[in-house]
Amino acid sequence: MLSFDNTEIAFSSKSKKDLKRSYWLFRLVGNPFFVKVGKALTSFALALRLPITGLIKATIFKQFVGGENIKECNSTIESLGKYRIGTILDYSVEGKDAEEDLDNTMQETIRTIIRARGDKNIPFSVFKVTGLARHRLLENVSAGKSSPDEKKEFDRVRSRVDTICQNAFENKVPVFIDAEESWIQQAIDDLADEMMRKYNREFPVIYNTFQLYRKDRLEFLKCSFRDAVEKKYFLGAKLVRGAYMEKERERANEKNYPSPIQDSKAGTDRDYDLALTFCIENIALIGLCAGTHNEKSSKFLVDLMTSKNIPLADPHVYFSQLLGMSDHISYNLSSAGYNVAKYVPYGPVKEVLPYLIRRAQENTSVKGQTGRELSLIIKEKKRRSV
Repeated sequence: MLSFDNTEIAFSSKSKKDLKRSYWLFRLVGNPFFVKVGKALTSFALALRLPITGLIKATIFKQFVGGENIKECNSTIESLGKYRIGTILDYSVEGKDAEEDLDNTMQETIRTIIRARGDKNIPFSVFKVTGLARHRLLENVSAGKSSPDEKKEFDRVRSRVDTICQNAFENKVPVFIDAEESWIQQAIDDLADEMMRKYNREFPVIYNTFQLYRKDRLEFLKCSFRDAVEKKYFLGAKLVRGAYMEKERERANEKNYPSPIQDSKAGTDRDYDLALTFCIENIALIGLCAGTHNEKSSKFLVDLMTSKNIPLADPHVYFSQLLGMSDHISYNLSSAGYNVAKYVPYGPVKEVLPYLIRRAQENTSVKGQTGRELSLIIKEKKRRSV
């Protein structure tokens, strides 16, 4: 029987040394003061070119990142694959604006697709549109305020996205288009819709991401499905709760408009589970990935699949979590026969640092997340000492 409390399965891939490292890492990232001070000190040390790269790679990198490049991720891919857990290679370099850098990110994303081709251990690729476009450009396009030059610039962005999606289609590697801040999301949604209409005729290869902490996303999911039915293509839907809550509310307050974020966690949980229900009820025409670290929603999806007699390993249904987090969900689901994949970030230490800092900040702000991780690690350490 499926249980997320089974720590023997959850940590079956970890040695005692791994468990000890995980324990201390979660103790540290659960401390808001340490996260704040650690961010400043690490950035300062890297700016001065102090030799701390090795320390970062041996600790926080080893827990949450696959490596500095695709080749370095091979051991993680193989390790996860032994437990029937797929890898989603996520090139996590952020904040680039130069056209050359944006083109390089496109090429790197294509390399993840080529690496995934024919490899059952890499079921998806992923990219952020902000890796292919200036943030301000996406903001202006989303608001319908782009200049003639910006329209030409956005054509180049569209070309980059199309090139990635064409490669995904030709290599039969589904690709996620990640969701971002609400004020740039319209441009991203429009690109995702355009690519799904073009490439999802035979199977769900392009997935848009729906952030259910937004009040309007459940209805947007239903509208997206109606468009897919009308225009005869598969809808690819990755469902997440959302990662920009504090930023969203602060901006709404500053600019004096209603916050797009749910008024309570209960509202987010409700819409997330309603979105899961909607997708399962229409699963013949939807490719679903449930990106969640929430035990209740994961169990809810398991029960939905059972009630609709959907096979455990149905190719249209995947569960997904981040590398180094919620292994009690990932490994127990996989052991029970469900499709599971881990997001595996990679990139140069200095370039991936903003991603790692954001994850640490999210861990301190998500109530109970770090405490749950720690309690399970402690439980497994005690089990092994018996």
